[in-house]
Amino acid sequence: MGKGVKIMKKQDINIIRELASQVAEIAALSKQEQTRNLWRAVNRLKPDRPTVMIDQVCWNEMNVDDELTLRCQDEKLREWECYLRRTLYTWKHMPADYVVDDFIRVPKAIYGLDGSGSALDMGVHTQDHTLSTDTTNDVLSRSYVNQFKNVDDLEKIKMPIVSHDEAETKQREAFANEVFDGILDVRMDGVSPYLSPWDTISQWMGIEAVLYAIVDTPELMLAMAKRIIAAYMTGLDQLVEQGLLCHSQSWIHCTGAWADDLPGKNFDPAKPTTQNIWMFGLAQMFSTISPSMFYDLEVVPNLPLFERFGLVYYGCCDPLDRKMDEVRKIPNLRKVSISPWADTRRGAAGIGRDYVLSYKPNPALLAMASFDEGLVRKDLSETVAICKEYGCPLEIIMKDISTVKYEPKRLWRWAEIAMECVNA
Repeated sequence: MGKGVKIMKKQDINIIRELASQVAEIAALSKQEQTRNLWRAVNRLKPDRPTVMIDQVCWNEMNVDDELTLRCQDEKLREWECYLRRTLYTWKHMPADYVVDDFIRVPKAIYGLDGSGSALDMGVHTQDHTLSTDTTNDVLSRSYVNQFKNVDDLEKIKMPIVSHDEAETKQREAFANEVFDGILDVRMDGVSPYLSPWDTISQWMGIEAVLYAIVDTPELMLAMAKRIIAAYMTGLDQLVEQGLLCHSQSWIHCTGAWADDLPGKNFDPAKPTTQNIWMFGLAQMFSTISPSMFYDLEVVPNLPLFERFGLVYYGCCDPLDRKMDEVRKIPNLRKVSISPWADTRRGAAGIGRDYVLSYKPNPALLAMASFDEGLVRKDLSETVAICKEYGCPLEIIMKDISTVKYEPKRLWRWAEIAMECVNA
């Protein structure tokens, strides 16, 4: 390594250590544990008040006064710099019930996963065409190529093979400890599984092709889902056996994961099991199918997966307000998503006091020609009132934010209004 490179790396590390010091100072505040306790209360179905979280932000539109401008040259250090700057930015401008942890998670060198690092590699890779409406935004419009047209194509789906490069993991850990020494603890992190067979199928075939196929060739589509689930089960077995699952989750699908139930009894941090963690499930493309088809195609085949996990958070953008009888049959269920396309009152009536109602406000409220504070307040206050009426434990999760019209203060103000509503 040349002198110039060493100087550059030292400068980069100094940038990271300065940012990490600011994060550590915030993480040490007593408010962090107080907020964790708010999430624990919601997740035990005995909330002190509703909780609020913002995630999946259009970061390309959020930079103010160069707070998010990256200065490191080393690619790995830029990843950490990005995480630290976004943490500081969130805490400063739109904290809501965000928690700043006093450690940094570093992924173990695990192979047999897809590019996301949370889904298992089953030998099939997405073929798609993309369209961007804003070159600075990583949110893309996608058209998928159908790779499954007959029963023979199911052979393309392979059972995953998971392995661990222990030497590489130790190198990552050593480097992270060098960078963050004395400032933030380093936690080597395993896999937080993403398990959604129908979302996967929609990317391998395209949504239109799948919807036709579940009518025209339902046996084929059910066999495909079962094969994917078998692959998930095989991969999970390997992750557990090799001690490669995550544990002590802070977040599960954009919400606080702190819970009294987890990690539970007989927990070994060196070898966590699925019973020690959350799973989140979803079948977003099933928004328009009947409750009975949803039950037969999604709930029943996934029962072996749901049964394995300590807690389950179900749903995303899929409206579940008319399918709560079927959703209730999911074992270990704790949270249910009520999306912008669901009827909140109907959803609350179906959820009652038995589960957390995870409310997803419509991010279009942030993308209109002008920001309407009155409309935001009406949406949130009505949701809080409905959940009080039905006794629903409530969390409010603003996510899937594609644009704020390059006006970051819209999201800052949304956070302030949300906190006013849950504290009213």
